[in-house]
Amino acid sequence: MLRIARAAVLAVATTMAPLLACAASPQDVPTVHGLSMYDAPALAADFSHFPYVNPEAPKGGEMVRASTGSFNSTNPFIIKGTPASGLMLTYDTLMVQNPDEPFSMYGLLAEGIRLDPGRRWMEFDLHPAARFHDGTPVTAADVVFSFRLLRDEGEPFYRAYYADVTSVKALDEHTVRFEFAAQNSRELPLILGQLPVLPEHFWKDREFTTPTLDPLLASGPYRIAHVEPGQRIVYQRVEDYWGENLPVNRGRHNIDRLIFDYYRDQTVALEAFKAGNIDLRVESSSSNWATAYDFPAANQGFVERLLVPSGQPAGMQAYVMNLRREKFQDVRVRRAFNLAFDFQWINANLFYGAYERTDSYFENSDMEASGLPSEDELELLEPYRDKLPEQVFKEPLPIERPDELRPRLRKALALLREAGYEIRDGRLVDSQTGEPFTFEVLLYDTQFERIVQPLLHALERLGIQGHIRTIDVNQYLHRLRTFDYDMIVASFPQSNNPGNEQREYWTSAYADQPRSRNLIGLTNPVIDALVEELIRADSREALNTAAKALDRVLRWGFYVIPQFHLDAIRIALWDKFGYPQPFAEYSLDLAAWWVDPQRAKAVTRRQHGG
Repeated sequence: MLRIARAAVLAVATTMAPLLACAASPQDVPTVHGLSMYDAPALAADFSHFPYVNPEAPKGGEMVRASTGSFNSTNPFIIKGTPASGLMLTYDTLMVQNPDEPFSMYGLLAEGIRLDPGRRWMEFDLHPAARFHDGTPVTAADVVFSFRLLRDEGEPFYRAYYADVTSVKALDEHTVRFEFAAQNSRELPLILGQLPVLPEHFWKDREFTTPTLDPLLASGPYRIAHVEPGQRIVYQRVEDYWGENLPVNRGRHNIDRLIFDYYRDQTVALEAFKAGNIDLRVESSSSNWATAYDFPAANQGFVERLLVPSGQPAGMQAYVMNLRREKFQDVRVRRAFNLAFDFQWINANLFYGAYERTDSYFENSDMEASGLPSEDELELLEPYRDKLPEQVFKEPLPIERPDELRPRLRKALALLREAGYEIRDGRLVDSQTGEPFTFEVLLYDTQFERIVQPLLHALERLGIQGHIRTIDVNQYLHRLRTFDYDMIVASFPQSNNPGNEQREYWTSAYADQPRSRNLIGLTNPVIDALVEELIRADSREALNTAAKALDRVLRWGFYVIPQFHLDAIRIALWDKFGYPQPFAEYSLDLAAWWVDPQRAKAVTRRQHGG
């Protein structure tokens, strides 16, 4: 289940009956207010607001944040174009996640939900007050239209996400029914709860797949107020928002104007923050966090820094090797590259010891594989023993590697020689053709160069010639979408409930789909099968086992060079905001923040030299 904006099935608010051999009649299924992955949602049907929010938070003010690069589209759902930041603020979904639960969702556009105990269908009853920003009611026909439009013409992500839906139809003006494949994902009902609903009457005479800068019609708490192409987008809180007083919204969406200003890179954005042109930034650089916030306004108490605990798995940030390139198709080459990464040196010399080394694709969770496979894991893996390296079964995780770089490089060189390479005149070349081993690391932000250079220096000691190419964001996105790179720095975020999105990360069907997130280019039938096991897991234990088996196979494939992680979110802000404490346990909810009028006045005077 994704965390995002996408981020994401299931027990109804009452205990569900055992699985049935056939679908139940809608009249026999209770209508509930929320769903959770395996247990009942924590909040009763009469809850007034999410427990962590301030229901009396004041409305008003503005928040300015920075984005990097540029944008040329206000449509976040399609392959073409670079969408602006924050666009999902304008869209309502059928349900909304409670950031204070591992994964539970409660009705937003949907006033009521019915889920077949046999898991063959579900129905949503739309809230009769739901309206688009032009005052037009949101109907079941809009839901059907949105589902089909996103599945058929949206990003490849949606086809993966909705793969187990066999049909959708409007039963009446306010009721929509989805029917599921016999062997469907357990998270599917909550995935459908994430569906953004688009207005059919607005799109029926427009071209959906062509980028636009128009302020598109939606039904959410914000609307687009102003667009400066490539430079700035401004969102205005909708004063007559239909859902303002719903329990899922009370105490949220408090700030009147949300502004995203675009900067060339993070260095320029940091200077803009220090000058008071940006109100809040999520700091991704440990060196900046340690050294860059020593400036007069910060020392005078006008700037605050927060470490917000993260309740989600760390996921995988890594140097990603593109298997579509022949040079990376040999596992011995990929393992040699892994051995050349000197995390200890980088962490000590660049990151002030702030990070932990990442090993797992499900780092810091019960889904992380360790040691030798358990009996349950072996039950999943044994059918594929002849297709997997024997280390999967015989060697424990994490994979052993020497602490010092020199012995790692000796081992790496031995692997490269086994793979058919040799050193000639100080360069690693193909023993048969004499062709040197060269590669390019594609970046869009100079901030990443300092974590790539040490890897290139280590590989140079093996005779491998690597270089960095940093290009603007739009060029980078084009090359990313067409898989035109040797290596990139990328991440595969994970939630506590991974599901259908794993297909797009790892499976063969998405290896050649432009703009898919199969960045590695994996086409491995064993991985395909393990992903399906994970998606169809019918208990928390089964999901953990499938994730561990998948994690184990991915790690022994050495498809990426894992980097590092921090179990918190670093936030720097000008001290004009209020926020609920304690923070929500499982994700950061900036929608629950507000502007404190008195502190905002003091900060404004300081920012303008008053």
